[in-house]
Amino acid sequence: MGLPGYSVAVHVLSVSSLKGGVGKTTVTLGLASAAFARGVSTLVVDLDPQADVSTGMDVPVAAVNVADVLASPKEKVVRAAITPSGWTRGRGGVVDVMVGSPAAINFDGPHPSVRDIWKLEEALAHVEAEYDLVLVDCAPSLNALTRTAWAASDRVSVVTEPGLFSVAAADRALRAIEEIRRGLSPRLQPLGIIVNRARMQSLEHQFRIKELRDMFGPLVLSPQLPERTSLQQAQGAAKPLHVWPGESAQELARMFDQLLDRVLRTGRVGEFATSEIPTQMQAGRSA
Repeated sequence: MGLPGYSVAVHVLSVSSLKGGVGKTTVTLGLASAAFARGVSTLVVDLDPQADVSTGMDVPVAAVNVADVLASPKEKVVRAAITPSGWTRGRGGVVDVMVGSPAAINFDGPHPSVRDIWKLEEALAHVEAEYDLVLVDCAPSLNALTRTAWAASDRVSVVTEPGLFSVAAADRALRAIEEIRRGLSPRLQPLGIIVNRARMQSLEHQFRIKELRDMFGPLVLSPQLPERTSLQQAQGAAKPLHVWPGESAQELARMFDQLLDRVLRTGRVGEFATSEIPTQMQAGRSA
């Protein structure tokens, strides 16, 4: 079940899309915000060479980053690449980031070796005891970086939007997850499909969501995430969604709470599946 000598006690979730521009990183940030609000000790691995999740979590450019980890997943390198999110300043809780880098693209070839595929799992083995949840923001392709993420993961969430080509990409992603599960990592399973940027008043979006449900049944997760500017505003300000003011932001925060519940139940992350959001984060929502 993974690289001999390494076990993953922490629950690891990859957030993936095989099509760019569907809001994969935004979903990663929303889940990270929900986990932080819930008090779940979380590590976010920024494996997308665009490194947007690091920016959105208020993490400066680092001397050591995820590219160095992929080159040498030794404990000293792994720990040097991890830094607290700027979200934690003035607030309790643990949400750390394995800092992203454009240099990660150098590790995204189409034909990775088996040794390369297991490097992230090897890296996480050094720090897994310190976290309850790891979220991996994947590259928007099925090359080496995504395979490396999936090999280290327990579950994969596939982010899509209600459009023709994105539906096809979700189908490809689920087929690829099954391929990795059979060939490399028997523990790997899909968490499900997260539909992002849904406009429920759009007949086209209604049709595509029905098409997804007809194709994938209960793998289509609820709720579907509506298109809201508050999410982009919080992301642009490098703040967690759960402290962003306004009813729109609070509505989205509740939706991410529901999606996080699914993650925590699936990963059997104990009391966190039902625990309440700390009062200091609730207060922050109206700040």
